[in-house]
Amino acid sequence: QVQVVESGGGLVQSGGSLRLSCTASGQILSTYTMGWFRQAPGKERKFVAAITWSGTSTSYADSAKGRFTISRDNTNNTVYLQMNSLKPEDTAVYYCAASSMFSNNYRAYDSWGQGTQVTVSS
Repeated sequence: QVQVVESGGGLVQSGGSLRLSCTASGQILSTYTMGWFRQAPGKERKFVAAITWSGTSTSYADSAKGRFTISRDNTNNTVYLQMNSLKPEDTAVYYCAASSMFSNNYRAYDSWGQGTQVTVSS
């Protein structure tokens, strides 16, 4: 079982940047695909980005392409989400999760953190 903790959220103006971090403990992180999801109030949890255990393959939601970059440092058991050109519609709680498969479906992920709030002001 992997335990993950997200950090790096905050309040930023439209057009700004944030870097989210997800630090894992427990089983070796390098064996898992890691994903970022987000959930706005009253809405369902949505896929943002995922990266394979090796880091050689990534996947992004259309809303994240060209603005967000997912990366990982297996030595430090950490996954990052660099978010640039942020928009008010990116406001949500962002969650990190681990999966044994490369997927953009949240049901494939079984280790979730508590989330970190990202708020983008207009």
